[in-house]
Amino acid sequence: MTTIDQLAADTAMGAVTLLVADLDAMTAYYRDAVALQVLSQTVDTVTLGRGTTPLVILRHAPELVHASPRAAGLFHTAILFESEAALAASVYSVATRAPNTFAGSSDHLVSKAFYFTDPEGNGVELYWDRDRSEWSWTHGQIEMNTLFLDPNAFLQQHLTEQNVEQPIVGGAVVGHVHLSVGDVATAREFYVDRLGFEQTTMFGDSALFVSAGGYHHHMAMNTWNSAGAGRRGPSLGLGQVDILVPGTDDVGALDERMRHFGIGTRDDGQTVSFDDPWGNLIRVTTA
Repeated sequence: MTTIDQLAADTAMGAVTLLVADLDAMTAYYRDAVALQVLSQTVDTVTLGRGTTPLVILRHAPELVHASPRAAGLFHTAILFESEAALAASVYSVATRAPNTFAGSSDHLVSKAFYFTDPEGNGVELYWDRDRSEWSWTHGQIEMNTLFLDPNAFLQQHLTEQNVEQPIVGGAVVGHVHLSVGDVATAREFYVDRLGFEQTTMFGDSALFVSAGGYHHHMAMNTWNSAGAGRRGPSLGLGQVDILVPGTDDVGALDERMRHFGIGTRDDGQTVSFDDPWGNLIRVTTA
């Protein structure tokens, strides 16, 4: 049951905004390799997604430089596909058009996932969820693991000739967003105790997984590369994470809750924005 201190059960993730140095190259990667569609384009901003759903927003920021690999920021943007066939089509597209960006694959029990690193070093996960009836919970914690997943066997099983030629198959959403943070205890205080996600699992003191409505995770925070990291300075990479809530009442309640905890917010009546403890910009808006 959702309480006033928790996000609504049907909360979901929205688009992830990336600040990029080479807008043309990054657009080509997400359009031609990942097989997203350009939904809108201006001189300095390109929005890519599937159908009418924006997934990645690229904003040209050539004045910025790359952050240290040990800094807080984006670990990966995770794009969730409707079927294994749709996932296979996108994975094959990246493997053939940008093969040097493949970073690994895993069976997580709740999902099957393939990992890539875009041309400017941002992590990308492409994944498919098993049905929720197949997920296992123990004492309120989701059971996840990192098991070997053979990418060639997966493609042989799920890729069709038609999808080789046409890699855009069905819809997709941002299933979750994974951040690099300085420490997990501070992340839990912010994202669970204040923002209102529920903890779904922890990996020791190095990673925290949180969600709304019993999903395996809408967000995660780890210290695998960034233990001890402080607040981010202006840099390329993560620009903004969007969280979608059902209605304006949810936005207003969250704004009140964050202000109660002394967290500075920007509220225009439709959206509320704030920084997490590492300077990652979070925007909450209505779906």
